[in-house]
Amino acid sequence: MADELRRRKPLNEMVAEADGDYSGPPLRRSMGLWQLTLLGISSVVGTGIFFVLGTTVPKAGPGVVLSFAVAAAVAGLGALCYVELAGAVPVSGSTYSYAYASLGEGAAYLVAWCLILEYGVAVSTVAVSWGQYLNEVGDALLGVTLPDVISQPPGAGGLVNVPALVVVLLCSLLLARGTRESARVNAVMVCVKIGVLVFFVVVALTAFTADNFSDFAPHGVGGVTVAASGVFFSYVGFDTVSTAGEEVRNPRRTIPLALLFTLLAVTTLYVTVAVAAVGAQPASRFGEQADAGEAVLAEILRNVTGLGWPALLLSAGAVVSIFSVVLVTLFGQTRILFSMARDGLVPEIFRRVDRKRHTPVHNTWIVGAGVGLLAAFVPLQHLADLTSLGTLIAFVAVAAAVVVLRRIAPDAPRPFRVPFYPVVPALSALSCLYLAYLLPGITWTLFAVWLLLAAVLYLVFGRRHSRLRRSGAAPDDAHGVPGQVGTGADAVTDGRVPPPAGGSGPTVPRA
Repeated sequence: MADELRRRKPLNEMVAEADGDYSGPPLRRSMGLWQLTLLGISSVVGTGIFFVLGTTVPKAGPGVVLSFAVAAAVAGLGALCYVELAGAVPVSGSTYSYAYASLGEGAAYLVAWCLILEYGVAVSTVAVSWGQYLNEVGDALLGVTLPDVISQPPGAGGLVNVPALVVVLLCSLLLARGTRESARVNAVMVCVKIGVLVFFVVVALTAFTADNFSDFAPHGVGGVTVAASGVFFSYVGFDTVSTAGEEVRNPRRTIPLALLFTLLAVTTLYVTVAVAAVGAQPASRFGEQADAGEAVLAEILRNVTGLGWPALLLSAGAVVSIFSVVLVTLFGQTRILFSMARDGLVPEIFRRVDRKRHTPVHNTWIVGAGVGLLAAFVPLQHLADLTSLGTLIAFVAVAAAVVVLRRIAPDAPRPFRVPFYPVVPALSALSCLYLAYLLPGITWTLFAVWLLLAAVLYLVFGRRHSRLRRSGAAPDDAHGVPGQVGTGADAVTDGRVPPPAGGSGPTVPRA
């Protein structure tokens, strides 16, 4: 069992699979740098920025601006690690694939379930609020709203959240039609929601008062860092860029640049919004508005202008924002499962690619149905911390993968190398663990239960159906046994070994 958990998947085999060297048609490389960067921005800029100030300003005061900067720094350290790995391992699967090539099958499987938790809960949580913003827009424009029984989840005054189910299924339909079509629609929606946030900044700055920053950190450094752990949820999702490794042109260049551009654009937007919001009203009002269930940014616009239409515009932007976040997050989750299925760790149906549309249609509809049902029937608004924890643990795995791959595959192509190695990977891992430590105990309990469930599924299905096990792979070590990617000055081999003893037929991939 220990040997099976440690076996690694060779880099050359991953790259060959990305180019279609496995049974079934490949995914289509249809995205360029601009489309991939917009996909990354879309996955990060969701409803978080629309409501997170209401819960974090009471903790940090005006120092919430620094909280965004701290969260951005932690995300940035992780992004640098992602950039190196995206160039060295330009395949679908993101952190899961990186962990499989470096940390072994057991770690990769658990990391994959961290990502599934991150994407699944994030989609469901965001989708739940779609009906609320639809009602605000409908009420302002037509005087029509959906009754709570079909627009709210159980426990929040409703029986079934129909809008949440509808938005997930619409996004699933778009993804099933094709990646190129989805990217085009996403590009339009990203421009809309960025335009709405820029509009907020411009209006809020007209009421800017420097006195609102006088008591900058009323709860000290501790309040700023605690708020940073909550703000970090707003940065979740930029790793979605790396799940598109097999659907972008020139991935070794495109993915690293898209990751860097995404984080730079999002950080600039978030810090600017925070400065404008805190400058427009006293810090004490943010908590009051959040307790009253009000959308903080919309209330600021209403108070500054004395008009209703700016708040309506912001709500309309939130409707578009939620749709785009659901779209790209579903995309990321289906590609994680696609990579796992190709490795035999989940059922094969998740890797089947439609020959006409070049998308995993069955995978998309299964994921869409599951996430849609969660959003429709389960109140998930309080699980944002669980999403953050799954992401932080995945970032730790990425930092570790950088170090391990530098050792076992030193000659692998790396268009970008993490600066100040190994200090940056170490800082990334430690900062992520620190933010994770600040999360509530109940979050860790739920996370432990999730990983226990993942371990059971691996023992029941993944271990038995792993492609590496079926090919007779031995664990990876530093002495040249089958499975080795390369150590020291050794180059990565061609990845072909004879079939297992007693077998017959053509050679099988080295594992």
